[in-house]
Amino acid sequence: MKLVLLFCTMMAAGAEPLRWSQSSFASEPAGWRAFAARTEIAPRTYVETGIDRAGSGSLAINGNSNAAAAGGWERTVPGIHPGRWYRLRAYYRTQGIPHENLQVIARLDWTNAAGKRSGQPDYARRMLHDGEWRRLELDAPAPEKTEAVRIQLLLQNAPVGTVYWDEISLEEVAAPGPRKVTVTAVNLRPRNTGSAEESVRRFVELVETKTAPGTDVILLPEGITVVGTGKKYVDVAESIPGPTTAKLGELARARKAYVVAGIIEREGHTLYNTAVLIGRDGSALGRYRKVYLPREEIEGGLTPGSDYPVFATDFGKVGVMICWDIQYADPARELARRGAELLLVPIWGGNQTLGKARAIENRVFIATSGYDYPTYVMDPDGEILSLARENASVASSTIDLNRRYADPWLGDMRGRFMKELRSDIR
Repeated sequence: MKLVLLFCTMMAAGAEPLRWSQSSFASEPAGWRAFAARTEIAPRTYVETGIDRAGSGSLAINGNSNAAAAGGWERTVPGIHPGRWYRLRAYYRTQGIPHENLQVIARLDWTNAAGKRSGQPDYARRMLHDGEWRRLELDAPAPEKTEAVRIQLLLQNAPVGTVYWDEISLEEVAAPGPRKVTVTAVNLRPRNTGSAEESVRRFVELVETKTAPGTDVILLPEGITVVGTGKKYVDVAESIPGPTTAKLGELARARKAYVVAGIIEREGHTLYNTAVLIGRDGSALGRYRKVYLPREEIEGGLTPGSDYPVFATDFGKVGVMICWDIQYADPARELARRGAELLLVPIWGGNQTLGKARAIENRVFIATSGYDYPTYVMDPDGEILSLARENASVASSTIDLNRRYADPWLGDMRGRFMKELRSDIR
C-alpha cells in the first residue's frame, strides 16, 4: 500500500499544514471502514485489485443487487482546525451507474472532539474527466469546534452499479480570496424609434452616460432590436455577427466589459429570440437561443432553441436565460448544474417570485434587465443588491463569486442541492 500520511498539530509557529493521501489499496485498506445507515441497505465494499490508477488496487463499492443500497467507505482524518480551508480530491470510475451526479458521492463530514458533527457535510461536485477516471474536488472551510473530518466515499441506489475509488487526498489550502465582479443591468424602454438601429443607439448612449468605469458585465434587455420600433420580428432579424453585434462590440471594447443583450437572430429561414455575449475585446463569444417560447412568440414566427450553454469568462462561469425561461425550473437548474455562478437574464416581463426562486433554489447570483419586470442584481439568498426603479437608469452591484452562502441548518446548499437533485426522474 502506498500511503502518505502527515498529521501536523500546527500549534507551533511554522508547522507544516496537514497533507494526507492514500492510493494503491491492499486487501485490508488501513484506516477505512465500511459505512451504511443500516445493515440491510449496506452495499458490498471490497478492494478491487484489477482496477486502479496507481498500481495496486482501488476501493470498490457495489450495489449488491439491492435497490435500497446506500453507503460505502469512510475514514477519519484528525488534525483539522476550525476556520481553515481543506481540499478533498478523489478519483473514481464507474460501471453500470446511469446517474453519477446523484449516485456517486464524495463528501467531508466534520466532527468535534466528541466525534459528533460540528457542522453540515460538504459535497464534492467539481468534476474533471481524466481518461476512464473522473476527478472530484472540493474546497471547504472547517466549521467551528472541528477537530477531525470523516472522508466519505459513497454509492447510493445503484443496484447493478459499481464505483472504484483511488488516489484520495486531503490537504490544507489557502482560503480563497474574493472574486469580485461588478454587474450593471440597464432599465430602458425606448419608444417610437422606428428602427432597430435607433433603439440600439439609445441603449448604447445610456450605457455610455450611466455605467461607471470598471464595470465587468453590462446587461441589456430582451429584444433590443425590436422594442420601440413598431416592427415585427422578421423586419428586424439579423445574423450573428451582424450590425448589432458590431455596435455592441464597439461598446464592449470601449468599456472593457462583457455585454449581454437580446436580439432577434436570423439563420437561414429560422428566427430565434437570442441573447448574445460580447467579450471585453468586442468579439462575439457566444449566443443563447431562448428555449421556452410563449405562444405569442411562436405565433410571431420564432423558433425555440435547444441548449443551455454556459460561458467561461475571465472571472467565472455565466449562464443566460431570456424572459419566459424564468417561468420554468429547468433552465436555471441546468445552467447551475453545468457550473454557472451568475445568471444574466434579458427579460420583457414575468413572475418576480419565480425569479427570486431561481436564485434561491440554485444558489446563484441573478441579474435581470427588463421592461415590465424589475431590473436588478440579486444574490443567492434572493436579496436584491441593487434595483433600477426608473426608466433610463441602471442597477449596479459588485458581487463576490467566492462568498459562501451557507444555511446554518442545511449547510452549503449549492453543493448539496446539486448532489441531491433527482436527475434520474423525467
